Amino acid sequence: MKILVTGASGFLGGALVRALVADGAHDVSILVRPTSVLDDLGSALEHVTVVHGDLADPASLVRSVEGMDVVIHSAARVDERGTRARFWAENVQATELLLAAARGSGATRFVFVSSPSALMDRDGGDQLDVDESLPYPRRYLNFYSETKAAAERAVLAANTDGFTTVALRPRAIWGAGDRSGPIVRLLGRTAAGSLPDLSYGRTVEASLCHVDNIVHACRLAVTADAVGGKAYFIADAEKTDVWGFLGEVASRLGYAPPSRRPNPRVLAAVVAAIETVWRIPAVAQRWSPPLSRYAVALMTRSATYDTGAARRDLGYAPVADRDTGLTEFLTWLDTVGGVETLARHLR
Repeated sequence: MKILVTGASGFLGGALVRALVADGAHDVSILVRPTSVLDDLGSALEHVTVVHGDLADPASLVRSVEGMDVVIHSAARVDERGTRARFWAENVQATELLLAAARGSGATRFVFVSSPSALMDRDGGDQLDVDESLPYPRRYLNFYSETKAAAERAVLAANTDGFTTVALRPRAIWGAGDRSGPIVRLLGRTAAGSLPDLSYGRTVEASLCHVDNIVHACRLAVTADAVGGKAYFIADAEKTDVWGFLGEVASRLGYAPPSRRPNPRVLAAVVAAIETVWRIPAVAQRWSPPLSRYAVALMTRSATYDTGAARRDLGYAPVADRDTGLTEFLTWLDTVGGVETLARHLR
């Protein structure tokens, strides 16, 4: 089977490419910019076809999907740095262009890596054990949430008898090899002593997703029947106490867990002020906001997902458990100089 993967220079895309190459049953191609750093692919790079291009360039998309059976689209603008126009171009328009190119080239399947953030309402609260019947929100938390929802809708609407489309929704992908994800960013701020404790003594639960589990789900989605036009939550088996987990990891790394609890009204005012400043394009294009409504929601709202549909239709079951994954993550952190080294390169 010939498979094209986007986002191969990123954490998930790289892990997916390495797994597909290790399978030994596929011809794997990757679409990357000429400037992309592919060091994390390791020896797998010797066994893939590299197509240089850009998701904003229709011609390079057509070239990349030529002869492909399956496209796995994991590339996206994820952090909060960027204007709405940039998020729309990279997350929505690029997905629509890639869909059209894949369908036009004769590909038969399109696997899209979406996000539960697409289901988070700006004014909503906890989402406990929700399933895929949860509707899209009326108002979105940020540009990422809005554009991931729009891209997901486009993918699912493109499903036809000869062109199967499916969306997978992992939250907070984590594990060894993660250089810039939410766990690394939170740990970086913990190490710097700048992360406040926003739990206010309340347990905040989340369904996280180890990278090996979403890679496993992507591989299942390549061949699973009865998935056309559907979205699936993908998560670890364990529900995670977000602040307890963060405190445990911080302690094992030798950092004091977050303990400073700001006044909620002051916090809301600070977030509002930051969001006002980040409406300035020159600021939004260059830096991620130090705090946002979206970030506060991720740290204060419980969000757990029922993966029953994925078990039924994909045959999904987690392949990585939290304790083993955490041990591997901490061991890997030592090899790259620790979380402070990673945090220095984040914007």
